Amino acid sequence: MTAAPIAADVLIDNIGQLVSAPGLGALRGSAQANITVTADAALAIRAGVIVAAGPADALAPRVRAQTRIDAEGRAVCPGLIDCHTHLVYAGDRVGEFEQRLQGARYIDILAAGGGILHTMRQTRAASVEALVAQARPRLLALRESGVTTVEVKTGYGLDRASEVAMFEAIAALDALDLCDVIPTALPAHATPPEFRAERERYVEAVIDDILPALAEAHARSRFAARGRALGVDAFCEREAFSVEQSRRVLAAGRRLGMIPTLHTDQFYALGGIEMALALGARSCDHLEAAAPEDRARLGASASIAVVLPACAFNFGNTAFADARGLLAAGAAVAIATDHNPGSSPCLSLPLAMAIACRYQRLTPAEALNAATVNAAAALGLSDRGRLMAGQRADLIMLHASDWRHLVYGFGGNPVARVMRAGRFV
Repeated sequence: MTAAPIAADVLIDNIGQLVSAPGLGALRGSAQANITVTADAALAIRAGVIVAAGPADALAPRVRAQTRIDAEGRAVCPGLIDCHTHLVYAGDRVGEFEQRLQGARYIDILAAGGGILHTMRQTRAASVEALVAQARPRLLALRESGVTTVEVKTGYGLDRASEVAMFEAIAALDALDLCDVIPTALPAHATPPEFRAERERYVEAVIDDILPALAEAHARSRFAARGRALGVDAFCEREAFSVEQSRRVLAAGRRLGMIPTLHTDQFYALGGIEMALALGARSCDHLEAAAPEDRARLGASASIAVVLPACAFNFGNTAFADARGLLAAGAAVAIATDHNPGSSPCLSLPLAMAIACRYQRLTPAEALNAATVNAAAALGLSDRGRLMAGQRADLIMLHASDWRHLVYGFGGNPVARVMRAGRFV
């Protein structure tokens, strides 16, 4: 019996290697190393969704497509997902970079009124239009490196008006249609100078004033209209917010319909992971100082462990999150750039993946799944991250025929073409 024809808008054939995770959902523990590599493959797309994928000799003759694209033997992987960024801000912190090279610690710079507070002052002074104008080239750079979906946080305004302005800039960035943007509220990023030593009063302002304003802005935004929830985050750290203060912020956001996540265990293990998991946090991010018992907690949870290798690399130290220990504990590990002007001015997710392979001992397959299916899970997305029927046609075509070149090289761009929802961009 002849197989039924497949109607498609686009057929991509002559794919040297078609690479994707098997199954559904996040991959945890040893399963994170699982990938399927199909040689000499083809992929059919209709209305921005994959309708068939497999060996070209069996699939291509069945496809009736309006457009045929010859991959010329290149490897094709899922579009990358950057699940933790601070992409919207004004100015830079190049002066602090030089300070750190001379021995200053990031946490001490923050305590002295620099760091996040330096960026806050520049961001408050910028219009929404200026914030978008500065963020647009950053988003383009991420897309050119293979990113098709990106999470973007507020957190450099630190008052009601400025945090709402940041959210509006994030929504305007999404409207440019360069990448899918997922918004997160992070007013509990640092204590602004007007509260000085009154951090508790600022926490109350976050809970009673800033988060409700952000929830209102989200409710009338393009995000709500498209069913994209707003996340809520906090920086749980000695010079930022305590475990109890962070808990109250996340709980308040959850009451407003926001999805909790947490910056935690970057410098010190304070108990933030246990607290975040108790609140059902979708992810716990940073984890450089996470203790073995907290890695075990993550392994026993549904939360995603998001590691940020470019941050430790930028600090010039070896305090990387123990990704191998997290996998051994059964956790699902994701990788993100953590792009921000202070601790991680990185605009290449493949570079972050390459660092993770070298310093956190992830295999190429584990790193790919960390930046695709597990990153999607960290953002609550189930319609992308794999190249299989029913998934969004978000993919990258590499310059090389072997997909491992995505993390083998560094310093250049391994990505030749990027497709979002069935369209090359």
